[in-house]
Amino acid sequence: MASFAPISQSQSLFNKPRAGLILPSRSAAVSHLQSSGFVSRTAPVQFRVPASKTFDKMPQRAVVVAATTAEKAQKRYPGEAKGFVEEMRFVAMKLHTREQAKEGEKEVKKPEEQAIPKWEPSVDGYLRFLVDSKLVYDTLEAIVESAPHSIYAEFKNTGLERSGSLAKDLEWFKEQGYTIPEPSSPGVTYAEYLKELADKDPQAFICHFYNIYFAHSAGGRMIGRKVAEKILNNKELEFYKWEGDLSQILQNVRDKLNKVAENWTREEKNHCLEETEKSFKHSGEILRLVLS
Repeated sequence: MASFAPISQSQSLFNKPRAGLILPSRSAAVSHLQSSGFVSRTAPVQFRVPASKTFDKMPQRAVVVAATTAEKAQKRYPGEAKGFVEEMRFVAMKLHTREQAKEGEKEVKKPEEQAIPKWEPSVDGYLRFLVDSKLVYDTLEAIVESAPHSIYAEFKNTGLERSGSLAKDLEWFKEQGYTIPEPSSPGVTYAEYLKELADKDPQAFICHFYNIYFAHSAGGRMIGRKVAEKILNNKELEFYKWEGDLSQILQNVRDKLNKVAENWTREEKNHCLEETEKSFKHSGEILRLVLS
């Protein structure tokens, strides 16, 4: 059976010719063939080195695996190049209809997903919405404050907190003679779900944290203006006010979220993204109280 010398030895055959062996140069070899009549003097001469059988029969599976690995390494999730928050935003936009957001992609299939033809909020319904919203924010902010997972501590006192503002608004309604209702099923159910996630599933909890606060800073403000025009004589509630520059506050929180997610595996990131639909479901049930 043929054997192969180590590379270092095979190299020495070219680097150190044996004594008495003179290797002709390429030009000399060509001249000799031409003078012997084997090769035309005008025809170009090409030398081919037979390909090694070792390389000819290189396993195709190894090539395919290498190509697949390279492809996976280059694969990017939508928004990934800009940070994990952009990934969350991209997934959230896919759950919006075009009526809800210009980047929305979701097809309207259920009656509750259709655009409301006539916006007719009631004070009683709006109060139920505010009360349930306060319960959710109370729960979120208490969880972050107690920080059952160390990453939650990054989100203390971000400036996005809404619990205190909602307390002031409900007090104002009380002063106007309205009776403040108890939290209803949508708010209670969501608050309990957040508590459950907070202990056992930090990635899913962070998904809800992001969607609740960022949705309120965008679409939530638009809803607040519509309600104020219809039933509050254009009064702006504290719920829709932030201390400082809101755009900068949001950017600071984005940076924190991106930093936290840097330590997550791809599987943990995907798990967080998969929770987006549940976040929309619970928040939507609370929002619909405005028109109840």
